[in-house]
Amino acid sequence: MTDVRPRTSRLPVPPNRRRLVAVVAGLVIAVPIVAAHVVAWIETEFALDQLARGLHGMAEFIGDAVPPDLSRSVVEQGLQGCVVTLAIGLLGTTFSIPFSLLLAFLGARTTTRAPLVYQLARAVMSFFRAVPDIVFALIFVTAVGLGPFAGVLAIICHNTGVMAKLWSETMEEVDPGAVEPLRTAGASGSQIAAHVVLPSVVPQFVGLLLYRFDVNVRSSLVLGLVGAGGIGFSINQSISLFRFDEMLTYILMVLVFIIAVDLLSGVVRHRLARP
Repeated sequence: MTDVRPRTSRLPVPPNRRRLVAVVAGLVIAVPIVAAHVVAWIETEFALDQLARGLHGMAEFIGDAVPPDLSRSVVEQGLQGCVVTLAIGLLGTTFSIPFSLLLAFLGARTTTRAPLVYQLARAVMSFFRAVPDIVFALIFVTAVGLGPFAGVLAIICHNTGVMAKLWSETMEEVDPGAVEPLRTAGASGSQIAAHVVLPSVVPQFVGLLLYRFDVNVRSSLVLGLVGAGGIGFSINQSISLFRFDEMLTYILMVLVFIIAVDLLSGVVRHRLARP
């Protein structure tokens, strides 16, 4: 008996289009990245051979700095500079809180429904974040003179923009289900913020505040290099006077100082994170 069923011919297996698409997508992403790095290499005049030629000068510089000057006057000046640096970071962080809180409320969709107010608040945040704190320090040095007061004002301005953005994004992550009933009942933005948003985000707010305090203390070191006081000002003076052994002493003190601030803020954040 003959088989009368129609024979089915096997169709050729199509090529693996997924793999081809993945390769093309990888090239589309990789080529611009590589090109950007090539341009950056050229624009920054990155040259390892130039670094190798300069190693002799670096060795002489380190030789002039070692051993550090541990005389009493230098150590006392360094300790005083560390205290001023800590004070700049502390006051700059604390005095920026009310401005950051106001901008965060105005720049969060959870508490602000007016698009114009929201966009204006976001623009102000962007401005304060875009201008580096060292630029603010240079501006305030010309206004109030050399000293830590200019550093405090610079930290206030820059930290207001950064912290307002962090806090506003935290507020926008609040569960909408807790906000909508009050909004439907006709509650204002300030009432929603006071009764729902703030109680939900206080731990995150405090954690971000401690993080910014840590960053601001580091920033105040750099601000001292432009005349805003603190240990950075002492480092700048010792370099200008070619007293590299004093410079090394101040740098070692900065290292201990930063480690202590890191440990302290880490302990506080860890305790806040506990349920």
